[in-house]
Amino acid sequence: MSEPSQQPDVSFVIAAYNAEDTLAPAIQSALEQVSVSVEVVVVDDCSTDSTLEIVRSFDDPRITVIRQPENGGPGKARNTGIASATGRWIAVLDSDDTVLPERTAAMIARAEDMGAEVVVDNLEIVPMEGSPTYRMFDAGELAKRKTISLADYIGSNVIFSETFNFGYMKPMFSRAFLIEHGLRYGEDLRIGEDYIMMASALASGALCAIEPSAGYVYHLRQDSISRVLTLGHVDDMLRADQAFNTRFPLTGSALAAQLRRKRSLLDAKAFLTLVDAIKTRSPGAAIGTAIANPSALRHLRMPITKRVQRVFARWSVNRNKPKPPKRMQEAG
Repeated sequence: MSEPSQQPDVSFVIAAYNAEDTLAPAIQSALEQVSVSVEVVVVDDCSTDSTLEIVRSFDDPRITVIRQPENGGPGKARNTGIASATGRWIAVLDSDDTVLPERTAAMIARAEDMGAEVVVDNLEIVPMEGSPTYRMFDAGELAKRKTISLADYIGSNVIFSETFNFGYMKPMFSRAFLIEHGLRYGEDLRIGEDYIMMASALASGALCAIEPSAGYVYHLRQDSISRVLTLGHVDDMLRADQAFNTRFPLTGSALAAQLRRKRSLLDAKAFLTLVDAIKTRSPGAAIGTAIANPSALRHLRMPITKRVQRVFARWSVNRNKPKPPKRMQEAG
């Protein structure tokens, strides 16, 4: 597929892995942007289904497809796509989401009006099981805010937060700004690579403008990786945050926000450790974790709470008795 003769306004970068069920609508929505020129760079991360064939079925010179030599995760795939992109703006589009036709033009207009290097917009949420769609953020509040600072962005990205955070927003970046500051997605992260990229742009001095209209359509799916948090993911995020702090020493409100985020990640690690101990019926480990990190307890929800009560009660009754047979230990 040939490269466009003129620089596109925007390059959509789509990292795709086994995305045969959702990829075609994502690509089509990017191609249908109005009042702007577009290219679409799809990076196939070694899919084992028909993802690659679906991309090649589009007869459109605006599409470039790249096949990764080995599976490297979303961050590495996006870096590959950005390196190949030629647009003035870089827009990341997940392979199971879509964008509305007017999105790009509205975002570019907002960014250029404010002299911004990054621009975000509201999200339209499509729930599972056919529930009505809704907007993630109140458009009026976004219009009042106008921009997102580094401190605001870090402060909103707190684990177990009661509300949606700015980390769900899908930014468009000035390609020139990314190149000038050497910004790349974290390739060791399977969750949180979007956060580090956006925080790094803000820490590098980017102004982030807000377009309050909803142009990105976020599809909630049961198997989405962002809905599954493991101890390994939390450890990776803590390491990535440490590298970010080393590269961008923080002060003032940004530093205070970062300390709150770190505390939330440590709480999440304690909570997941506690849950693992409960699942493996290790009351000693569960009690040790709860004593060392009492904040982990407040995140428990039914039916896990009942399991905790049963495990703790059994441990209390049997702590001074001879060890029961294995079958009795596993009952309950």
